[in-house]
Amino acid sequence: MDDVATELFKIKKTKQFIVVGIWNDEQTRAADYFPQKPFESLSKAEKNTVTAQLQKAGLIREIFKPQSDSYLQFIVNELKPFIDKKYSVYTNRENTFIGGRSLGALVSIYAICEYPAIFGGAACLSTHWVGSLTLENNPVPDAFIAYLDKRLPGPKTHKIYFDCGDQTLDAMYPPIQKRVDSLMLSKGYTAKNWMTKFFPGDAHSERSWTKRLNIPLAFLFSNADSFSKNKQ
Repeated sequence: MDDVATELFKIKKTKQFIVVGIWNDEQTRAADYFPQKPFESLSKAEKNTVTAQLQKAGLIREIFKPQSDSYLQFIVNELKPFIDKKYSVYTNRENTFIGGRSLGALVSIYAICEYPAIFGGAACLSTHWVGSLTLENNPVPDAFIAYLDKRLPGPKTHKIYFDCGDQTLDAMYPPIQKRVDSLMLSKGYTAKNWMTKFFPGDAHSERSWTKRLNIPLAFLFSNADSFSKNKQ
């Protein structure tokens, strides 16, 4: 992240920004990052199915209970106020973005839906729309899309980036991402405030994400767009 951002600064591709990396616990990562409200919208049988799928994949041991609402409350009510006070940064929505890859991408899109007044955009690399590790008998993608249909913030105030490859875990994403893209269009998003990129040959890996990280950063932090002019 620091190398990619520094290079973008050098060529003046973006305005300058700081990056806040949030540590995650491997044991609670699924519960922290899995969007809670879409999960809670599932029937009891569907919840049991998701729990069984996650247990089979070795991601959890107990009955699955997402806690992403608490995770986002920590970011919004504790972490962001600390950063805003300690560092010389713009604190407004237009200069506050959240991003991640895989489950981190999932909780990032959830964050701007839950806190549209706090986050002006999200960078979602290889968004883990399947929730578990299988598409078979999986109610999660439909639940996520139904949630987005109700809660996606407006295009006039937000910017969203999605991408995916077609290898390893990413091979499951393109069909679902196309459904999300159709939803974005129906909500009025255009190339000005939304981007979805497809990278044939890219896998669900740090190597793949690193080589394309400059794209979402340039999109969100561009010196040329209106967001860079809307400062406090």
